[in-house]
Amino acid sequence: MVKITDVARHAGVTPSTVSYALSGKRPISDATRQRIEASIRELGYRPHAGARALASSRSNVLALVIPLRTGIHVPVVMQFAVSVVTAARKHDHDVLLLTQEEGEEGLRRVADTALVDALIVMDVQLHDSRLPLLRALDRPSVLIGFPADAEGLTCIDLDFRAAGKACVEHLALLGHRCVALLGSPPEVYVRETGFAQRVVQGFTAAADRHGLTSSIHPCDATPAAARAMAERLLREHPALTGVVVHNEPIVEPLIKAFESLGLRVPGDLSVTAICPDELAEQTPIPVTSVTIPAEEVGTRSVDLLMRKLDGMEVPDTTLLPPRLTARASTAPRAG
Repeated sequence: MVKITDVARHAGVTPSTVSYALSGKRPISDATRQRIEASIRELGYRPHAGARALASSRSNVLALVIPLRTGIHVPVVMQFAVSVVTAARKHDHDVLLLTQEEGEEGLRRVADTALVDALIVMDVQLHDSRLPLLRALDRPSVLIGFPADAEGLTCIDLDFRAAGKACVEHLALLGHRCVALLGSPPEVYVRETGFAQRVVQGFTAAADRHGLTSSIHPCDATPAAARAMAERLLREHPALTGVVVHNEPIVEPLIKAFESLGLRVPGDLSVTAICPDELAEQTPIPVTSVTIPAEEVGTRSVDLLMRKLDGMEVPDTTLLPPRLTARASTAPRAG
C-alpha cells in the first residue's frame, strides 16, 4: 500500500509538505502542489479516510434518509439508494442509510453528531414534519421530492405532475375518451406523499383539458387487489379504454386480470404506466411508460450536495422532464 512517505520521496518533498497539500492548512506553491498531485496520481495514493476527515473537519459520509413506510415499493427505492451510493463514492464519500420512520427525532440525532457531513432525504410529504429542522440545520441537505412549500430547501425529482399529464395526453391522442388512474396504495395518499399527489394533479388536469371522463383509484400493491380493481373498473366504468398505472407491483398482474376478464391489451384497453424502464420492458406485453429516472436523480442529488458542501450556489429546484416511451400496450381506441 502506498504511504504518504512514498509520495513525499517521489515528489522530492517532506511528508509534512504532502500533508499540507492535502489538507490545505498551509500555503504551498503551485509548482510544489502540482508535483505532489502528479506523484499521487502516478503512485495511486489514496489518503486514509480518518486522516482526511481530521484534516478537513469532515466525516466524508452522507446520510441517505429513506423511511421504509408502508406502501413504499422497496425495489424502486433501492434503485435510488444504489445510485446515491455509487455517485457518493465517485466523490470519495460513504453513505449512511437511515431507513427507520423516525421523523425529526432521527434527523436531529444524526445532525447532532459528527457522523455525517450532509443529508439526502427521500419520501417527502407535502407537509413534511422534518422540513423546519432541515431548514435550520447547519449541515447541507437535498430533498428527493417536493413538499408543498419548498422555500429555503434544495429539491430534485422527476416532474411527476408532468408525468401524469404525459400519460393522459398519449391516451387522448390515441382517441381514448374514458381513462382511469390506478394509483399508489391508499396510505401513500393519506400521508400526502408529494410524488403521488402530483401524479393525480397532472392526470386530472390533462383529462379535464381534453374533456375526458376520468377517475382515480388508489390500489394496494398485490395481485389480488389488482384483480379486484380490474373487476370494479369494468363494473363501474364500462366505457373505460385507457388506464394509467402508478403502482409498480400491480402493472403486470393488472394486465393479466383485464385479459382474464375478456379484454385484449391493447385492442380493447390501452395501458400506460409510470415505472422503471426495465419493468415496462419485461412484462409479457411491453408497457408504454414514463420512466422513473432513479439513476439520474440519485447522481444529481449527490452532485448538488457536494456543491453545497463546497460553498457553491445551487438551484433550489430541479425538475426532470418526463420521458414517455410508446410500447405495445397502447393503441388507437377501437371503433
